[in-house]
Amino acid sequence: MSIATPSLDALRDTLPDELKDIRLNLSSVLAGENLQPEQAIGVALAAATFVRCPPLALAIETDLRAAGDAVAVPAISDAIAAAGLMAMNTVYYRFRHMLGKESYEARSPRLRMSRMAQPATSKAVFELMSLGCAALAGCELCIKNHEASLIHLGVSEEACHDAVRIAAVINAVACGLPA
Repeated sequence: MSIATPSLDALRDTLPDELKDIRLNLSSVLAGENLQPEQAIGVALAAATFVRCPPLALAIETDLRAAGDAVAVPAISDAIAAAGLMAMNTVYYRFRHMLGKESYEARSPRLRMSRMAQPATSKAVFELMSLGCAALAGCELCIKNHEASLIHLGVSEEACHDAVRIAAVINAVACGLPA
């Protein structure tokens, strides 16, 4: 099943000529070499939400909703949850990792993250969304943990690579949209 992206395509076409490469990259990364279409669009929505670009997130969500509630509702819910949790986790775990003090490592985070264990889509899709957000935040610990979790779930390195490529291109699109 493919997911049509007319809203995202229209938004993509507003990017200036200087970002022709980004326009072309957006089309190609969402084509899904190693991800299912719902995985790719879910990662894109989580990334757009994570980088706080409402017009981009809305375009992706609109296209996702057109695919039908069975696909859209769980993917939208997980994308919002993954972006929010990763906004929290990447700050907290980057802090711990950068300090490198055993005293902080020994402390319990005492931060709720139960949604990660109970996603609306699947553990693999939620982890792909989380990996994309972790890459956007540059949180080494989060990147390593989510990639390891995905590999443990049987997701290929190629799929992990594609999720990060999608997040990177979504970030570039968000940067290039007219104000």
